[in-house]
Amino acid sequence: MPFEPMKPKSLFLRIGAILLLGAAGAAHAADAGSVTVVTERLRSTVLRENRTGLDPNRLVKVVLPPGYAGSGRRYPVVYYLHNTFWSPTKMFEDGRRLRLLERGFAAGTVREFILVVADFTSPTTGSLYENSPVSGRWLDFIAGELVPWTDGKFRTLARRESRAVVGDFFGGRGALELAMTHAETFSVAYALHPVATGTGPIPWPEVAIDWPRLLAAKSWDEVGGDGRTYLFVAISQAFLPNLARPPFYCDFFKEMKDGVPVLAMERTLRIKHAFLLEERLVEAAPQLRTMRGLALDWGAFDQTQDHVYANRQFSRKLTDLGIEHEAEEYNGNPYDKVWTQHGRFAARVLPFLERTLMFE
Repeated sequence: MPFEPMKPKSLFLRIGAILLLGAAGAAHAADAGSVTVVTERLRSTVLRENRTGLDPNRLVKVVLPPGYAGSGRRYPVVYYLHNTFWSPTKMFEDGRRLRLLERGFAAGTVREFILVVADFTSPTTGSLYENSPVSGRWLDFIAGELVPWTDGKFRTLARRESRAVVGDFFGGRGALELAMTHAETFSVAYALHPVATGTGPIPWPEVAIDWPRLLAAKSWDEVGGDGRTYLFVAISQAFLPNLARPPFYCDFFKEMKDGVPVLAMERTLRIKHAFLLEERLVEAAPQLRTMRGLALDWGAFDQTQDHVYANRQFSRKLTDLGIEHEAEEYNGNPYDKVWTQHGRFAARVLPFLERTLMFE
């Protein structure tokens, strides 16, 4: 088709619209409107099976796009998985993430979708996005309960081509895990600085944990140490469950012998195979090849350089297996590069969703 110059009147209207959008800024363009946040409760059946005191009655924040109330249309759904020690309430309490979403809709960066953020907190550190008889069957909850519940309550495009899963840090691990195990439910996944994609240069036996204190602890409060120690208890509950071993109902990859912590090799291999995603990439490759979109990114300045190293290796292994994906290492600390005006969510995630999701 030959190029047709824009008529003066059309050009004037287009410039006027651009000026209006720019002037609206954080207050939003007049025709864009604001998103609506709905707070619901989902009473889970599968999460009743746990040994940590996890409440199966889960809070769910659902963000409806500006056009939802008056359009009658159906929308794609993006499920967001938050990090450990985080929550849906913290995600939205300052309004920053909602403003980024509204700006993305208004600017046409991405067409409108529904955003669902369920509560993945727990009495310990929060979900590590796994199925465990001790810490909860979180993957079953997401794919088997949360998705059907959302499709039943809201006007969604109830098909895998119109569902995405996005998460950061441990939520990023969860997004990749769901792509590996539930590609029949989700066709798009974006992991923001995921952790536990693989092993780093430091061997697990050298991880700094106060093993004598941990293995003598009789309650969660007695675990002591820093956040790493608590996290490794949660990892063990998730990936080395043992219902016959209270109070934590799990085994550990070290045990005390003659007053010295000794490596339990079989358990170490078992927990790494379950926890580190690269260990199961070969068996997950057929599912991953069906994805409409798969992406991960990571900040080069993470103080835990194991995460940087592991994500590089994970992307390389995806390539070796012929799995199409996008991967990017960026300058900066991942903690302050995601939710800024031109950060990863606005500049990378939203355009990625526009390219890969199927809209009405």
